[in-house]
Amino acid sequence: MADYDASPYVPEDADLAALSSAAARCHGCPLYADATRTVFGQGEPSASVVLVGEQPGDHEDRQGRPFVGPAGRILHKAMEEAGIDPGDAYVTNAVKHFKFTVPEGGKRRIHKQPSLREVSACKPWLDAELERIAPRVVVALGATAAKALMGPEFRVTRQRGRLLTPGVPIDGAHIVATVHPSAVLRAGDNREEMYAGLVADLRVAADVLG
Repeated sequence: MADYDASPYVPEDADLAALSSAAARCHGCPLYADATRTVFGQGEPSASVVLVGEQPGDHEDRQGRPFVGPAGRILHKAMEEAGIDPGDAYVTNAVKHFKFTVPEGGKRRIHKQPSLREVSACKPWLDAELERIAPRVVVALGATAAKALMGPEFRVTRQRGRLLTPGVPIDGAHIVATVHPSAVLRAGDNREEMYAGLVADLRVAADVLG
């Protein structure tokens, strides 16, 4: 039976660059076997704000960088509108490997939500990133990221756009939960409203940064 724990792969006292290199060899859960590569976080090592998504998508898995697909373009646009400087940000995901399914007879890889077990297995990497960066505010993008940071009972629909204080491992920081930018892409006729809500929630984080 496969182990679900990345902690043996996380080097102690390593900086972000060393963590990223170590994560490339992580076999802390079975997701590594089908993914193209580990997609570690990227951005300013002394960032004031860290934005945490769910997992890499197809574009991210192929390029090895977080938030480089359509959802990433929505996120970066919303950040700029909200007053968050992308140059003072770090973006990452709760899970570092792409989980997907391929329909029978098809070729396109379809996103599949990671399980709580897989999120928990990958949590040591997210904890290590947040400990090294020590941001002032963390933005949880979607339910998976929010539950990884605040526990499985957390509900984004009830607590989005509020300043929350989680404690360890990001003691002294605030968390703001909001929708994942991919939800904007799926919103159909409600896309403008969903996008405006994302920007409004990001402005709560921007106000913390001053």
